[in-house]
Amino acid sequence: MIEIIMIEDDIELAEILSEFLKENNINVTNYTDPIVGMRAIEKQKYDLLLLDLTLPNIDGIDVCKKITKHKNIPIIISSARSDTQDKIDALEYGADDYLPKPYDPKELLARINSVLRRYSIVPTQSILGNQYNTDFVVDKDSMNVFFKGKKIDLTRAEYEILTLFMSKPNHIFSRSVIAEKCDSIKSQGDYKSIDVIIGRLRSKICEDVKHPKYILSARGLGYKLNI
Repeated sequence: MIEIIMIEDDIELAEILSEFLKENNINVTNYTDPIVGMRAIEKQKYDLLLLDLTLPNIDGIDVCKKITKHKNIPIIISSARSDTQDKIDALEYGADDYLPKPYDPKELLARINSVLRRYSIVPTQSILGNQYNTDFVVDKDSMNVFFKGKKIDLTRAEYEILTLFMSKPNHIFSRSVIAEKCDSIKSQGDYKSIDVIIGRLRSKICEDVKHPKYILSARGLGYKLNI
């Protein structure tokens, strides 16, 4: 059974969604307190987080930001807030989808299934490899990355950026998110250094700079690993 954690302070809505999703083989554990919910994510494994934005004590955007910095968990935002900036911020900080309230629970189910399908190629063990149709393998224990069977000599910054991309294949990471999640990037405003590191990574896997196959840039948005 799929295990979902929900952080939602509307108890009635949480119960309605939990009952509906349980009928579709999805178990939901809800927390009304975001602090308690974040602690639960640290201690237990969940397949997906369903997150409200308007929460007591801490804003949902900050919850999303904190969780994605330390955990690779799919996140769907479920919010009545209609401000476009909220949606942009949530997606910038790693949310996978944004569902404005009110909505039909059937649409939520479809969104959950869609997000989980995208994550199905990402394994949970320490080795990401060719069995997932990728030419990249990372051994997190030794902090080594292999490309088509050959070890790549990487700086710490290159390793952090490449493994960040590998954590969510085909997901576009903005420069601001890359800077925030990679400790080796000295300044979150130092986006030029990110472009330089991307260039070095491409050269190390022998990419054609004009026609890269793996590390792609999305104009005005950021970069992604194409797998």
